Amino acid sequence: MQNNSNVTDQRAEQLAISPQTPTDFSAFPNTIVFCVFPTMPSACDSLVDDIEDMVTSHDPTPYERQFARRSIVPRARKHKQQPAGEELQADSVIPGTQKIWVRTWGCSHNSSDGEYMAGQLAASGYEITENPSDADLWLLNSCTVKNPAEDHFRNSIKKAQEQNKKVVVAGCVPQAQPRMDYLKDLSIIGVQQIDRVVEVVDEAVKGHSVRLLGQKKEKGKRLGGARLDLPKIRKNPLIEIISINTGCLNACTYCKTKHARGDLASYPIEELVERARQSFQEGVCEIWLTSEDTGAYGRDIGTDLPSLLWELVKEIPEGAMLRLGMTNPPYILEHLEEMAKILNHPRVYAFLHVPVQSASDSVLMDMKREYCCADFKQVMDFLKEKVPGITIATDIICGFPGETDEDFEQTMELVRLYRFPSLFINQFYPRPGTPAAKMEQIPAHMKKQRTKDLSALFHSYNPYDHKIGERQRVLVTEESFDSQYYVAHNKFYEQVLVPKKPEFKGKMIEVDIYEAGKHYMKGCPVEDAQVFTPSIAQPLQKGQVSGLPQELKKAHDFHASVASSALKGWSWGFDGDGLKLLSFGLALAAIIMFFVIELH
Repeated sequence: MQNNSNVTDQRAEQLAISPQTPTDFSAFPNTIVFCVFPTMPSACDSLVDDIEDMVTSHDPTPYERQFARRSIVPRARKHKQQPAGEELQADSVIPGTQKIWVRTWGCSHNSSDGEYMAGQLAASGYEITENPSDADLWLLNSCTVKNPAEDHFRNSIKKAQEQNKKVVVAGCVPQAQPRMDYLKDLSIIGVQQIDRVVEVVDEAVKGHSVRLLGQKKEKGKRLGGARLDLPKIRKNPLIEIISINTGCLNACTYCKTKHARGDLASYPIEELVERARQSFQEGVCEIWLTSEDTGAYGRDIGTDLPSLLWELVKEIPEGAMLRLGMTNPPYILEHLEEMAKILNHPRVYAFLHVPVQSASDSVLMDMKREYCCADFKQVMDFLKEKVPGITIATDIICGFPGETDEDFEQTMELVRLYRFPSLFINQFYPRPGTPAAKMEQIPAHMKKQRTKDLSALFHSYNPYDHKIGERQRVLVTEESFDSQYYVAHNKFYEQVLVPKKPEFKGKMIEVDIYEAGKHYMKGCPVEDAQVFTPSIAQPLQKGQVSGLPQELKKAHDFHASVASSALKGWSWGFDGDGLKLLSFGLALAAIIMFFVIELH
């Protein structure tokens, strides 16, 4: 390639230049040069079956990719005269300039994944919008626990396609069943590949299909997932959701999530502590620990949940709180003494989610839950004694295959005994590919009736009536669904509605309880009471990206500073005369640049 006469392609040649290799561009005087990472797919590919085929172990991080974009400076060259009637062919799709709508279904683990994906896209230049109609691409993050959740997911895909939106799917549904007909030709991000969401979306906006479903490993050992230090956009800037591990050790016969998340893989304690520390420095006042089974944490890396929790509580500032996630009975039984001590810590909510699913040992055996009802009762009785006032939430499945009337009555008795303040009632849905789906099913009307009976029992008692008149300290973190109140939680993670005063948001205040409902209490702030503010920075604004590295923050600050200085340099306001003069100057500059290029 010596001169224009040897260039047979009408398009400018694109040179893939390694960022580590110095290149003398003077050898190519008549070529537009783009600095493109060698791992990025060519825009000429019409379909990419799996992006793994194109990458190496030295993948650029999202930050490196962002800085490479900033440093691209195209070189001008003299354009050939286009033959009459011939149109110049060019790719007008520039990844990173589109609006993205992110929708997440399911558990808090899924919510955290959605926040991470939104943060990376925003850090890479995409605009995250809350209006699906405005979006160019929908990123749909699915849940596979129940049929209705997957139905909503499938319907959203159909709706997006009807509106001619680009679609990228993520979460447990496509990870577990990537060959479903309604996922055909769609780009997929696996549950362990969320750190590469920018690559997938870049290709999707150009019309390419990319699927990333691999497992992350290091030295042959499965990792917990994507790095914890990735940028994210928290749905609530005051709450950080940290996934401490992915997958589990169980093989429940009804569970589809296991097919997606796999076996247990835990993050190291030091990485989790660092993530918590960074979150508090960004103004977070509440941390949720989440996973498919928090009680099993660390068994694959030689540690355990109490060891992690004792390190985390060292980082919690006064006025902030830590909430534990779901744990199955078998793995919490070993740590009851230590867990009681931790749950009594003043900066840890006395709250635990322990699913029982059924009080019948026969049903539990068919579910392969690996515990009996007596084990669950031992957990309940011990923690209620050692942690006075503790809230223990549980889950129950109604109508599991083979459940008899006697089995169901045992479950009803368990609810009467403990009067759970938080009870998640689920009608059984056979999930495709699970052993329970092949069992003989209970008639639908019986499942519905049992669900109705259990719901009626749950709503027959009010767990908070005896708390009217109490004075409680509560942490205010959210807004109620009807936007009439702020939502706070007391030490036992019970929901308390307080007046909607901006000065309360993110603060710990004292209230007097004056009303109680089935799922909440209402509190009146105590006059002249002390307001506890965590000793941390101001929280990020809604939609602001968390976890950006210092280099990227400096770059953002630099560009903002340059723009601000440029505006301050003008000696007139942008009135009519000023705009006319500015327009004239820009037009003149464009004409001069045109002649300079032509004469080059």
